[in-house]
Amino acid sequence: MAAYAMNPPRFAAVLAGGMLFGFGLALSTMVQPEVVLGFLQFRDWGLMLVMGGAMGVTLLAYRYGPRRLRAPLLGGGGFDRHVAMLDRDTVIGSAIFGIGWGLCGVCPGPAIAGLGTGNLNLLWALLGIAAGAGLQGWRAGRHLTPMPPQTQD
Repeated sequence: MAAYAMNPPRFAAVLAGGMLFGFGLALSTMVQPEVVLGFLQFRDWGLMLVMGGAMGVTLLAYRYGPRRLRAPLLGGGGFDRHVAMLDRDTVIGSAIFGIGWGLCGVCPGPAIAGLGTGNLNLLWALLGIAAGAGLQGWRAGRHLTPMPPQTQD
């Protein structure tokens, strides 16, 4: 079985996690662009508590999860650490994301969750997100160096 094969328990866990995440975003009103813009303009501090709580839980999980569990509960590899690269493309992408978030008050997770609350205007933001991701994928694909063919020894 592949390290990340989707089996019924893993599918149920992913579905439950996604539903919990979406419910939390909706409950915290982070799916409403007006609330997010109020937070970014320092008029509404409620989302600061939401983000701080989420960051605290995440830090504890990353810090103590691998110590408590020898392997992930639903299988897979181990608890490998992902080393992030800070390069020009990351800085430019982060700046574009931040500008877009600041202009419209929408980021991908809350935009998708917001559709579940009936806010169909978020489709415009998701269209822009998809267009930007497609453009980046196209640009990155143009800069890839083809691998030389492998020879059999």
